[in-house]
Amino acid sequence: MRRGRWVATVLALGIGLLTACSTGPGAGDTPVPTFTEAASGSTTAATIEIALPKDCTSFLSPDDLGALFARPLGSTALRTIRGVPEPTVARTERVGCRYSASGPGGGNTLLDINLGRYTDAAAARRQWQLNTNAERSDGVSRDLAIGTASAVAVERKTETMLAVVYGVDTLTFVLPASARAPGAPVDRLVDLALRVLPKDAATQPAPPDPPAAPAASPTPTGVAPIAAG
Repeated sequence: MRRGRWVATVLALGIGLLTACSTGPGAGDTPVPTFTEAASGSTTAATIEIALPKDCTSFLSPDDLGALFARPLGSTALRTIRGVPEPTVARTERVGCRYSASGPGGGNTLLDINLGRYTDAAAARRQWQLNTNAERSDGVSRDLAIGTASAVAVERKTETMLAVVYGVDTLTFVLPASARAPGAPVDRLVDLALRVLPKDAATQPAPPDPPAAPAASPTPTGVAPIAAG
């Protein structure tokens, strides 16, 4: 009888030891990791910097220009050139954008865009007026209104230029004749300006009124006009 009780006691102790081993440190419930709100993947929309861009891609990407000029994908290159301030004319920033052909036989300039930022709209218009007066002496010029922006187009044998003043910025678009862009040169530059100006306005300290879309062609009677995309 005593021997039976001794065996039962040994068995009970063995079971207790096994239970203790199975519930020891590291074998219990694994702690569930917690994450802070910053690590949950939530992001804040990037704000547009109030300054001319460091890369002209934000205004017009090489592939976008290539598509407008009916060029193969990846055959257009872009070089961004940062200028220096010019206090004598109240210019605070300057950026140049050169789009050129790339690949076999490439290298020719397709389009130049030069942007200047001034301390105020009056200084920008004053410098724009001075520059356009000088440009008129060499070529056929005409005044244009691109929405609320004022512009002057100058056509020469070798190139066509569109000079725009918009808020505190001046923008000059130069289209070489060798670029062979489809359509009339001035119309092509106005179209490019309409694409760039809204993006430029977003970077200005006090955005000017947005440029209006070009007037639509007359539509036949009874046919509703198609809204611009």
